[in-house]
Amino acid sequence: MSSVGAARDGDGAGQAELESLKAQLEAARQAAGEAIGVFYDPRQNAEHAADLQRSHSLREEMASLMQRAEAWGRAASGADEHERSAAEAEPEE
Repeated sequence: MSSVGAARDGDGAGQAELESLKAQLEAARQAAGEAIGVFYDPRQNAEHAADLQRSHSLREEMASLMQRAEAWGRAASGADEHERSAAEAEPEE
């Protein structure tokens, strides 16, 4: 599997974990009847602090992966443009 494919699979797993975690946390918040600001603050919610911190870590990891993918896409696009320009500059025989 290519590194791009591996990154996509890893991102998919992270996305699935994040969505599951968000659903669990929101269900717990609603069951507890807590305000959003209080419940989602790990300093005020020791019971769910580890899950809240994992959620934040997953979001940061996914944002980083997206930035890397965008940079990779821009670099690939620039390389394609460079190859097209070079091909157009070559004289035909």
